Amino acid sequence: MYTASGTQDRQQWIKEYAPLVKRIAHQVMAKLPASVEIDDIIQAGMIGLMDAVGRYEETQGAQFETYAAQRIRGAMLDELRSCDWMPRGIRKNMRTIEKAISTLEQRLGRQPSELEIAGHMELSLPVYQEMLQEARGHQLVYYEDYSEDEHFLDRQAGHAHLSPLDNLLEEGMRERLIAAIVDLPEREKMMMGLYYEQDLNLREIGDVMGVSESRVCQIHTQAIARLRSMLREEE
Repeated sequence: MYTASGTQDRQQWIKEYAPLVKRIAHQVMAKLPASVEIDDIIQAGMIGLMDAVGRYEETQGAQFETYAAQRIRGAMLDELRSCDWMPRGIRKNMRTIEKAISTLEQRLGRQPSELEIAGHMELSLPVYQEMLQEARGHQLVYYEDYSEDEHFLDRQAGHAHLSPLDNLLEEGMRERLIAAIVDLPEREKMMMGLYYEQDLNLREIGDVMGVSESRVCQIHTQAIARLRSMLREEE
């Protein structure tokens, strides 16, 4: 049972850190297709914030904002996984792109260009780029990657006591991912660094690279498709 004072303190924390939920929601939304409603992401984040307030102990060492951000983001990702937000047709298109990249890389002995990928798929470049744009938010790892027997990432889930994220972060997988990023075309490698290391948003990356925000989305989607293709081949 909480005291009146304790309840009031908790409510004050929730009010104070509600803007953090919105900020993280907008960061997450930058990686998602337009079909996802930001209100749903914020609602899931608020649940994560309330959970953080209820569980936090100052004696555990971490500052509350750091701890809360982890719980908020985790709650948002759990909600996205449970809703399977990526339409099946778009995910099928991305599988096709990954297969085209893999086929061309083996044939050419190098990373294929955007135009070569489009040509292999018998698409015009604008149509291919529109396909990339529609798949905004395509991820390196999906929850389903750990539930399909034939999927290459199943072998990363060999330890029953670890979660999929724990397995992804194991040293071997991390090293393979770093090596794959190094092999990306320079433009895509630059975009990944600005996005994941420098924490710039899509508009800011566009300013740095001299392209539109939508073009940054396309470059990001294609980079993720290349990484998934390379990791499949290694397996």
